[in-house]
Amino acid sequence: VSPDDPGFKNPTKPVGAFLTEEEAKAKAEETGYVYKEDAGRGWRQVVASPKPERIVEFDAVQDLMNAGYIVVCTGGGGVPVFEKDGAYSGVPAVIDKDRSSARMAADFKADMLIILTAVEKVAINFNTPEQKNLDHMSVADAQRYIEEGQFAPGSMLPKVQACLEYLADYPSGKALITSLECAEAAIKGETGTTITVLRPRFDSKPLPGPQMRHADLARLLPAFSFREKATPSVP
Repeated sequence: VSPDDPGFKNPTKPVGAFLTEEEAKAKAEETGYVYKEDAGRGWRQVVASPKPERIVEFDAVQDLMNAGYIVVCTGGGGVPVFEKDGAYSGVPAVIDKDRSSARMAADFKADMLIILTAVEKVAINFNTPEQKNLDHMSVADAQRYIEEGQFAPGSMLPKVQACLEYLADYPSGKALITSLECAEAAIKGETGTTITVLRPRFDSKPLPGPQMRHADLARLLPAFSFREKATPSVP
């Protein structure tokens, strides 16, 4: 991660135990850490959630995949580090796992990024009588919905943002958001919400590409990417 990431100026990710306001203020004075009230449940330390710039072990992951292994990686978002003069140092922060998955997918030039969540499709006007489930969004659609405040922070918003980051770095890709239970059907194009750079010119089902083996991966990972063939290392 970059030391200049704006997330370090406004830490938002709660970590650690709940404290009383008095305990939190005492800890903050003692350690210099930032504490904030957490949804009426008490006070917790908050840390930055910077954007992942590079995955240190990317080449190792690629070598394993080239050798035929299914690699479980970016678990929990990964360990955030600063890089300076060829050395790494840890930093108190939390990397969003969806953004780490997007970084990995883009670096691999994966044909699809799949993010699994608790709902079958992304929706606008969520949990209201006007709720509308979305089959597809273009990047422009997603950006407009974000500006309208359609996606809740800490819930659907970071998942959609991760998909946009993946597509910004690999515009030929396709992102898919759905539930674990619907993953197989969604990969076949039968459900879920797909996000691409442009709107499709016409509806087409099933979506071309991934076959059953990708659905098997969907049962393994909370947020993952896959690809059809090995690709060269990204500099």
